Amino acid sequence: MKLLALVLLLLLPSLSLAAPIRIKDLVEFDGVRGNDLVGYGLVVGLNGTGDGIRNAPFTEEIMANILERLGVNVSGEQFRPKNVAAVMVTAALPPFARAGSKIDVTVSAIGDAKSLLGGTLIMTPLNAADGEIYAVAQGAVIAGGVSAQGQAASVVQGVPTSGTIPSGAHVEREIGFELDSLSDVRLALRTPDFTTAARIEKAINREFGSRIAAMEDSGTVSVSIANANMRSAAHVLERLENLTVEPEQRARVVVDQRSGTIVMGEDVRISRVAVSQGNLTLRVQEAPIAVQPNPFARGETVVVPRTEASIEEGAGLKMAEVGETSSLSDVVAGLNALGVSPRDMIDILKSINAAGALHAEFVVN
Repeated sequence: MKLLALVLLLLLPSLSLAAPIRIKDLVEFDGVRGNDLVGYGLVVGLNGTGDGIRNAPFTEEIMANILERLGVNVSGEQFRPKNVAAVMVTAALPPFARAGSKIDVTVSAIGDAKSLLGGTLIMTPLNAADGEIYAVAQGAVIAGGVSAQGQAASVVQGVPTSGTIPSGAHVEREIGFELDSLSDVRLALRTPDFTTAARIEKAINREFGSRIAAMEDSGTVSVSIANANMRSAAHVLERLENLTVEPEQRARVVVDQRSGTIVMGEDVRISRVAVSQGNLTLRVQEAPIAVQPNPFARGETVVVPRTEASIEEGAGLKMAEVGETSSLSDVVAGLNALGVSPRDMIDILKSINAAGALHAEFVVN
C-alpha cells in the first residue's frame, strides 16, 4: 500500500461520525485574547560568535547606552567585541496576566551573529502596540542549534541565531479587562461552519434550559450572560466551554509537494474516472572516441564526441474504478490501485481535480 505509507488517514470504524469535541477547542471567546509584545535588546557572553561591529553599528549604539546607564562613560571609545549581539525579543502576553507573573520569550538575532548559544539577554523592556511597557525580559538564552567553523569549511545544524528563555519575562503592567461587565459574549469559531455553529447553539441552550445562545453567522455564536442566571460571567464560560459537540468540516485534500505528503478528509469523494500514467524514461550517454594519427605521421590526437540518446515509454498504470463512493476507504483503495509514488499521486490528484471528478477542496502547499 504505497499511498497509505505517506497519506495520513484515519479509517477506524468509530470515526464514521465526527468525535465529540469540547467547545473550548472549537472557538475563541471574543475579547479574551492575548497581546503581542516586542523589544530590542542585547545578548552578551557569546564565545566569539556575536555581531561584527562594522557590519552592525546598532549593536555598538545599544551597548554604549547600556554601559552609560550603568555609570560607565564610553564616549569616543572604539568597541570591537565579538561576544555581543543585538536581538529582537518577542513574547505573547496571555489574557488576564497579572503583575509579577512570568511569560516565555523568543530571542532572534538581527545582525550578523553566528550563534546565540551560551548568551545572556540583558534586561529588555517589552512594548505592546500602544507603546507602553508591559513586561521586562532577562535571562540565559537556550539556542535551538549549533554551528562550527574552520578555515575552509563550516557546518550549521538547526537555527543557532534564535532561541528562547522559558519564563524569561516578568509582567509589569496588567491589561484591564472587566469580564463581569459583559452582558453577552460572542464565540468565534476557528473553522467557520453553519452546521457546527448551529450545533453549538443547541448544545448551550439545552445545557442552560433557556434560549441564551443565538447563531449570528457561520463563524459567530452569541451568548447572553445576563439570562444565564449564574453568579458571574466566568462561571457561565466555565460551564459552556466543556460542552461537547460534533463539528462538521468541508471535504478537503491537502498536499505538500516538498515532502510528498497527502492528507485527505473523511468526506472526500471521487467520481468514476479512469487514469493512465505514462512511464517515460530518457537516457543520455556520452561515449567519446580518441582518434590518433598513424605511427611516425605528423598529427595530433583528436577526441571525437559521441552521444547516445534514447527515450523509452513503458506501459501506463490504470486506476481502478472509483465512483459513487460511500466511504474514504473506497477512495483510498482506488488510488492505491495505481501503484505509483506519492509525488506522482499528487499530479494525478491535480488532474482528477481539473477534470471535475474530485469533490473536495484541493489545497496545495
